[in-house]
Amino acid sequence: MKKQVIEYAGVPVGIVVPDDDRLRFIAVKYHVHDLDEQRFGSADEVKLAIRDLLARSPAQPMHV
Repeated sequence: MKKQVIEYAGVPVGIVVPDDDRLRFIAVKYHVHDLDEQRFGSADEVKLAIRDLLARSPAQPMHV
């Protein structure tokens, strides 16, 4: 697998890169920085983690 851009609500928020048998998330937007450098089993797991993180956070504008 190659690196892959991860989008949330149509906005690129990070990338995943292969890391052994997992994917390492690299955040490029501040509002998902808590997930930076975490490892996941799939891109879908990353997107679920982003959704859960943002659901727990106070509303923040998503600037491009």
